[in-house]
Amino acid sequence: MDICLDWLNTYLDPGDVTADEADRVLTEAGLPIEERKISPDGTVVLDVEVTSNRGDCLSHVGCAREIAANAAASKARRLLLPAAADVQTGPPIADALTLENREPGLCPLFTARLIRGVGIGPSPDWLRRRIESLGHHSINNVVDVTNFITFETGNPCHVFDLAKMKGSKVVVRFARAGERIKTLYAGEHTLRDDDLVVADAERPQSLAGIIGGHDAQVDDATTDVIFEMATWSPGAVRRTGRRYRVATDARHRFERIVDPRTIDAAARRAVALICDVSGGRLASGVLEDGADLPLTTVVELRPTRCDAVLGIATPVGRMIELLRALEIDVEQTSEDVLRCAVPPHRPDLTREIDLIEEVGRTRGLGDVPVVDTLPIRVGRPQQSERAVRAVGGVLAGLGFFETVTFSFASDKAARPWYADGLEPVGVDDDRRKAEPILRPSLVPALLACRASNQNAGADVPGGIRLFEIASVFAQKPGTRDTLEHTQLALLVDALGAGRKRAHEDVQMAARALRGAVEAVARVCFGSATSVRVVPATPDRPAWDPDAHARVAVAVAGRVVPIGVMGLPAPEVLRPHDLEAPVVAAELDLAPLVEAFPPPASAAPLPAFPDTDRDISFIVDEATPYGAIEQVLGGLALERLESAELVGVFRGTQIGTSRKSVTVRLVFRDPARTLRREEVDPDVERFIAAAKAELGAEVRT
Repeated sequence: MDICLDWLNTYLDPGDVTADEADRVLTEAGLPIEERKISPDGTVVLDVEVTSNRGDCLSHVGCAREIAANAAASKARRLLLPAAADVQTGPPIADALTLENREPGLCPLFTARLIRGVGIGPSPDWLRRRIESLGHHSINNVVDVTNFITFETGNPCHVFDLAKMKGSKVVVRFARAGERIKTLYAGEHTLRDDDLVVADAERPQSLAGIIGGHDAQVDDATTDVIFEMATWSPGAVRRTGRRYRVATDARHRFERIVDPRTIDAAARRAVALICDVSGGRLASGVLEDGADLPLTTVVELRPTRCDAVLGIATPVGRMIELLRALEIDVEQTSEDVLRCAVPPHRPDLTREIDLIEEVGRTRGLGDVPVVDTLPIRVGRPQQSERAVRAVGGVLAGLGFFETVTFSFASDKAARPWYADGLEPVGVDDDRRKAEPILRPSLVPALLACRASNQNAGADVPGGIRLFEIASVFAQKPGTRDTLEHTQLALLVDALGAGRKRAHEDVQMAARALRGAVEAVARVCFGSATSVRVVPATPDRPAWDPDAHARVAVAVAGRVVPIGVMGLPAPEVLRPHDLEAPVVAAELDLAPLVEAFPPPASAAPLPAFPDTDRDISFIVDEATPYGAIEQVLGGLALERLESAELVGVFRGTQIGTSRKSVTVRLVFRDPARTLRREEVDPDVERFIAAAKAELGAEVRT
């Protein structure tokens, strides 16, 4: 924000601030000077760095207020607020103009005043010098006043030629898709239906809060002008401005909030100046339309808390004096409570800590003590962080490499990963070019990373294994409610020879991936956990429908779904041109973190040896191992200690569409050594149940 030093001093009494003092005081107030310049007429201009929460300082009055309030100034100064001169009024504005604000949620207040009989011409010297000192060109006396007010008070405004407004009507509305507007100096644009505009009875005449239109501009032939001052939703202004790449002084201020309660005084000042420099006559009355004015924000400040945060004591009386210098109305309601009413130009002050910062700034941050060392107590890591570290540690131990990839994806890469009823969350294509979509899954990024390693010739024994933990995004159609959750994605190579892999190679990769999922589940849920992998039809086209499963954790009598695993669909793999197939998994991190830390358990080592039996069942290819586990679990065999999958065999010996599944049962008696014949009845019960429920045969 460029501030002309001569102009700044007109709002201070005494107005004798030098460039060095302004530099020092504003920097002390948190508004450092980036550059000191000299305008063509010899005026000193300071480039003030204004943070995004301090829109009130995007004006000469705002910076003057900071200097008047700050105790670091060399002398006491009083702020001189600009006043509006009385002007003679003519017939009512309502006789010549109507106003309709259809979007009070995005335009909290729109005001219009009418000035008749203006004489358009060059600006007087004082006005021209003010405008040109900031590097702007003088246009004419009326338009220059609107720019002057923008830089004086921080309230952007605009003028329309009444004769060019069809129907003598001003309408605040959304554009109709396909409508066009030619702006003053930012080209012509075809509008969308979420662009907010100021229109007449027929067509848009300005991009709301950004730039005026060419068709209703004030020129030498203008005699009657509509003066508009309003305030707009920062989000609406930012969206349209970015879309059409139009950056203006008005947009910059509206994106940082202009409070509707500041409009009336600034507008009265503006129309008085227009009447003065143009000889026009103000119509009586004001057209206003919008929402109710916001209530005064009241924040309670505890002086003891202020002293504790700043590390230095400030007497309560001094504290009140500093806050009132910033136009904050302060009332002491008790010994340790100050009731502070925040002025309209400071929408950034909403909490006690904000007021504590104001006390520190106005007193002078140089008064805050700086010690050589700070006493710091390091807290324990949050459970969620410990869980993520534990998951990452177990995966690293299994040979996985962690990736950190970008959060955006192309529409083509993201589209297959949406379930029915969900759609992409994206930004304007112009801003993100080829990758405007917030990723709905981490798997595409892992595939791209795998392809990059392949192209670089990188490889490790056992194949490359990748994982990532990050957020993924989607939204419901017709809403802006983002569905975001943290995902753990895994990717495992299918080892083998040649570009094509045998069925057994892919099965081995799937088993390795399942083993990794089981390790993750156990580190979060505990050792008494089993992972259930159930074949299912995918809910998204990104997965191969013939090789997809849902994954759940069975623990303590309940089943917790945690995600899916399987083969990515060929059309998803094809763009990456991978030389070998991969298997992948998507796990929801939330249930894993919620279960962490796992319950601790301890048991004495067994005193007697176990007895094990291997049984090979021939079952249909579609029969999952989980079905065999379920049959065994239903028998509740008394001395069964554990059961595990030994292996799966397929071959012509057992027929097509059949497989042999070998299960190892381990029995143990805690009080004595078991004989093999003692477990035979339990083994026979298991075999009989498998035959009855699964149609299994025992392979000998």
